[in-house]
Amino acid sequence: MRALAGLIKKEFIQIFRDRNMVRLIFLMPVVQMLLFGYVVNTEVRQIALDVYDFDQSTDSRELVRSLAADDYFVPYYPQTPLREMEARFKSGKSEMALIITQDFSERLGSTEPTRVGLVADGSNSNSASIGMGYAARVAQQYSARRLQLEPQIELRPAILYNPEAKSVYFMVPGIVATLLLMITVMLTAMAIVREREMGTFEQLMVTPITTPVFLAGKVIPFVILAFAELLFALALGVLWFEVPFVGSKLLLLGLSALFLLTTLGVGLLFSTLASTQQQAMFFAWFFSIFAILTSGFLTPVENMPQWLQYLTCVNPMRFFMNIVRGIMMKGAGLLELGHDILVLAVLGTIAFGISVLRFSKRTG
Repeated sequence: MRALAGLIKKEFIQIFRDRNMVRLIFLMPVVQMLLFGYVVNTEVRQIALDVYDFDQSTDSRELVRSLAADDYFVPYYPQTPLREMEARFKSGKSEMALIITQDFSERLGSTEPTRVGLVADGSNSNSASIGMGYAARVAQQYSARRLQLEPQIELRPAILYNPEAKSVYFMVPGIVATLLLMITVMLTAMAIVREREMGTFEQLMVTPITTPVFLAGKVIPFVILAFAELLFALALGVLWFEVPFVGSKLLLLGLSALFLLTTLGVGLLFSTLASTQQQAMFFAWFFSIFAILTSGFLTPVENMPQWLQYLTCVNPMRFFMNIVRGIMMKGAGLLELGHDILVLAVLGTIAFGISVLRFSKRTG
């Protein structure tokens, strides 16, 4: 028992001697609790709703105001023709579209139902179905209030990209992005620290190998592993789960390489901050959980508090998630994904640049 007590005491001394480890142990649960509390929200709000109002009457505007009253929808009148509606879905600017016909106000109060079109982006089947339910309820309430009769407004729903509302179509692209993130950040973060712990890092540094060559030798194997994971996950999703892949496969591979620039940069940065593999693993795990939760994988970013939405702007996985889902399910191209590609390129350049500079400074 005395020997056991001594070992336990020694472990606690080692743990509390490492200030970085103490911060991770006590700070991480607090941060994770805040993230789960604010991010994981089953409600669907702030749905981007494009309004194509061909009636332009007081009645049609009142219907739109009713939809926006409970904060479920954010109406927007796009200055584009109706035929550009799908392009707005592909770019992620719109989640649903309301189409009000020119005879909307005339048909109100008549014996025939007044039909209103409602189109949803089905790439997120959960948000689409909930949004459809919200809109149907608001339309019924508006009709009953306006006409003092039984509901006369008939919504004609249509779901694009995923008409059967299969959740697996939504989950598989997200899992692809998650695999790329975790394998590159965690393995890269521990690679250099492992060399340092084994005592081979100093031996490599005294050889004629330059810093760029050393980093390339460390990074390239993980790039190859990441693409192998990507191809395997895509094949499994398409062949086994029958998830549609309607976009360009080459475009997805190219933009995946851009995403890897960010994740590898973050992993290298953690390897310069950590002194042990355990610390590196904690850093990588903490970042991965934050990136996954705030990427829109499980909960739409629009449902999160405003301050957290600003924080997601530095999360590369948020933009890569849009890219994967856009290419696979919607057939989006460079034009529709331009904003996400630009932000991802900026974040990747900054992350990789900072990590290389910090590594060079530590080895210089």
